[in-house]
Amino acid sequence: MEITIRKRTLGTIPLLEVVPRKQRNDLLPLIIYYHGWQSSKELNLTQARYLAHQGFRVLLPDAMNHGARKQPVSKIPSLTFWQSIQSNLFEFGFIIDYFRKIGFVDDVIGVGGTSMGGITTCALLTHHPEIKAAACLMGSPKLLAYQERIVEHAERLNRYLPQDYYELLNWIPNYDLSLHPETLKGRPLFIWHGKQDQIVPYQHVADFAEEQKNLSNIHFTNEDEVHLVKTNTMREVTSFFVNELL
Repeated sequence: MEITIRKRTLGTIPLLEVVPRKQRNDLLPLIIYYHGWQSSKELNLTQARYLAHQGFRVLLPDAMNHGARKQPVSKIPSLTFWQSIQSNLFEFGFIIDYFRKIGFVDDVIGVGGTSMGGITTCALLTHHPEIKAAACLMGSPKLLAYQERIVEHAERLNRYLPQDYYELLNWIPNYDLSLHPETLKGRPLFIWHGKQDQIVPYQHVADFAEEQKNLSNIHFTNEDEVHLVKTNTMREVTSFFVNELL
């Protein structure tokens, strides 16, 4: 199957649309796939091609401050990081709305992402019941716990934090999937994490899986890996979306 990659700009959002060439103007199941911290949309092209070969329309947006929207990272700990995630949350519905209006998507919508993109994915699940299945790789459903980790790191290094830091980021608990697991409502969630990950703690994800062990819709898998997704894992993600959305 021949794949085509189209560059689009929706408002100020640069994205790549990866789709089977002969079906590029057809109604297809849609997957939005988010990249990680200090990465870009292009680095998810291998995953997107795997999915497109199975008949999905895959959208790879650049997060705020990344890729074609690159900006310097703020000296204030996690300001750029959380701003980038929150912008993803703001822009998700805008992207879906555009593709619905041009007749390219109906109700079959999936979301996935790596690292920061995995955190984005879990956050989106708390507020978007239109998402039918999701995949979180090297991310975390425990946003509040990750925020605390950042604070501890900043304090240990004597870095500046605003006095009202938690008030400025008071949206985070509302988008923490581990605090609102009921929002999943039986939707399938694939989680992959490396046990040796030093960037996004493996234990956060393992704890979430243990807390929700009675939910058969959560598919948790791990490997003795660092913060790196290999092609065999991308194939697992592809199989997951094929099984759940096609």
